[in-house]
Amino acid sequence: MAINLAGKYEKKIAEKFTRSSFVAPNASDDFSFEGVRSVSIYTPQTVGINDYVREGLNRFGTPNEMQDEVQVLTLSQDKGFSITIDRGNNSDQMMVKNAGRMLNMQIAERVVPFMDQYALNAFAHQAGQIKGVQAPGKDTIVGMIFDGAYALDNALVPEDGRVLYLPACYYNMVRLSAEFQGVDALAGRALEKGCVGTIADMKCIKVPDRYFPEGVYFIIAYRGSVIFPCKLKTARILTDVQGIDGAVLEGRNYFDAFVIGAKADGVYVAADTALVTAAPQVSVSDGTATVTVQTSGATSRYTVDGSDPRYSKTAQTYTAPVALGDGEVLRAFSEKTGMLPSGVSEAQA
Repeated sequence: MAINLAGKYEKKIAEKFTRSSFVAPNASDDFSFEGVRSVSIYTPQTVGINDYVREGLNRFGTPNEMQDEVQVLTLSQDKGFSITIDRGNNSDQMMVKNAGRMLNMQIAERVVPFMDQYALNAFAHQAGQIKGVQAPGKDTIVGMIFDGAYALDNALVPEDGRVLYLPACYYNMVRLSAEFQGVDALAGRALEKGCVGTIADMKCIKVPDRYFPEGVYFIIAYRGSVIFPCKLKTARILTDVQGIDGAVLEGRNYFDAFVIGAKADGVYVAADTALVTAAPQVSVSDGTATVTVQTSGATSRYTVDGSDPRYSKTAQTYTAPVALGDGEVLRAFSEKTGMLPSGVSEAQA
């Protein structure tokens, strides 16, 4: 990119429009990566309810040791940048490139949008509830959002802390929909907050279209279901670097974004049906489980310990029929590059 040098240079810079993070304020901070790269989350597994028997031993049912489902979260994004501001170039531009201001510009224009886009993509691919639907219109968008809220209701997700991430194009559809304009309280609450309103009792965050993964129409995320840790946030200005007469701006962000498996049903995604991998078919015969993918080119991962294969540390890639013990359950899902993963199918021996 060219450096603009001028005999007379206006003492101002036209900065791009920027926004602070859309995602970070609405993610859980319950988990710390301080001093580690990976965090293992243990979720105790409850057991089913039995009929109480009024005589004999084990009247409450056969005792079973409580097991744990383990999800391992490993930071994978380690990004940096480096910019030089030559003292001579800055002098010829009437010293308009203040190093601190330029560093803040780099973070606002590049770092924050990159991290938000990554987080929304991660939430979409790790969501516990992924619904394949037709593209919304102004006559259907509100109903689809309420369907998502209803799915969270049925999953017993708390109402406080739900956030609806809505691309700008679909937010505009909501504003034009008959349902939205027909409910005075709904419209009023939204107008009071400008571009951030409340829909289906959920905080609505209007997000630039380009932040969303292609084919994803909206994401509902319960705050306690998602985390967006940034272990390192380096931003510095060096003014005495060998070989450079001027300032060096450097930054580094070591981060990632995750959906917590035990609370995955608190994340709902509405996406193009063609981009959602079909759930595999699982069948059991003579103590042997077979997994058959329903989307060409997809692969499946499975567990036999009752844990969710989408998040469990014990999940394995399916390559051949699996022998099951009496009463064991095989749970499997399918995934394909460039598509969103399927839901979970299961069968018991």
